[in-house]
Amino acid sequence: MKTETNNTSVYLLATLNVLIVILISSTLRSPITSVGPVLSEISNSLQLDHLQGSLLTSIPLLMFASCSVLVSRFSTKFSMNQLLLYALIILSFGLFLRVFGNIETLFVGSIFIGLGICVGNVITPGFIKTNFPKHIGLMTGIFAVAMNLTAALASGYSVSIGEWTGFGWRGSLGIWLIIAILGLFVLLIELIFNKKNSTKSDSLVKAEKSNFNIFKSAQAWNISVFMGLQSAVYYSLISWLPAVLRDYGMIGNQPGWILFTIQIAMIPITFVGPIIANRMKNQKPMMLFICVMMFVSMLMFAWLKTDYIYATAILLGLSNGLSFSLSILFFSLRTKSSVNAIKISGMAQSIGYLIAAFGPPIFGKLHDWDISWQTSFYFIALLIIIMFFFGWKASQDRFIEDK
Repeated sequence: MKTETNNTSVYLLATLNVLIVILISSTLRSPITSVGPVLSEISNSLQLDHLQGSLLTSIPLLMFASCSVLVSRFSTKFSMNQLLLYALIILSFGLFLRVFGNIETLFVGSIFIGLGICVGNVITPGFIKTNFPKHIGLMTGIFAVAMNLTAALASGYSVSIGEWTGFGWRGSLGIWLIIAILGLFVLLIELIFNKKNSTKSDSLVKAEKSNFNIFKSAQAWNISVFMGLQSAVYYSLISWLPAVLRDYGMIGNQPGWILFTIQIAMIPITFVGPIIANRMKNQKPMMLFICVMMFVSMLMFAWLKTDYIYATAILLGLSNGLSFSLSILFFSLRTKSSVNAIKISGMAQSIGYLIAAFGPPIFGKLHDWDISWQTSFYFIALLIIIMFFFGWKASQDRFIEDK
């Protein structure tokens, strides 16, 4: 009878942990991707200029770059569940301020949103490695799918959500507060469950202190630069592709559907990719596959323009989705402990978002010199070549702790 009760407790705890991964990952992109489609509505409502409007998306990215390394240090002082709980509290507070206030709370809320997402970004890979050591590929796939699916829904249906709720842009952005509150609810249930049953999930234990200096690891730098360059490609195209496609002759919501196609194409590959990659001795063949697809899609955007545009979008979505999920998987595959998984997550995301921040302005500036956009796409193609170099090294079966 006792064994049966223990088995039930184990299954319930596993279910709660899966729900935590899904709900946390669903809040890591959607609060940002939901802004773009309603940015003009927000600007008109609150009298924002172009600089102020752009800050709504850049503030969270700056928080990621500046705070990710710092977050990893708190894993020795708090358990992973506690940190995720604090992340959702901070995120919920930020989402509330952004929607139910004025221009000042709009920006203060964006800071809290960036900080909350930053904590979730850094801690979740360690949470997966700790709670699902035998299913890292599967859970990384679930993590990436939930993140990209909600990001696609947020960008594709943001305007419609505002219309359905009757609250305009406030409804479009505020709807994601529900997901954050659900995540809080599930985390609290798990904490109560563990306390009541006198059991402890591994993620409730504080990480042991590690004297390992991750910044001296060549493999850690390979992973970090790879993640940064793939992020630079993603954010450059997400930022500028609508303008590019309009210059190419697309009208109305057609550019929006291309972005939606890219996001949707990412979903199946982000689930299947990590499972396959986790079973490979090394990920070099997959890295070559990613970079060739991505490179070809850039040439298609530059040379074919809107010809075969949906094929180009699918090619880009598949390659970008696979590169993103692989970069997240590296945090677990290339580390020997959860504390170092959190460390590399913090390092890679700080460096990654710092690199990514330079992508969109350079892409746009190159258009000032070449109005055809070809030079801008050649710039992205160059980034992909460099990304392949670091990704090839990161794909080696070598831990960051190895000398």
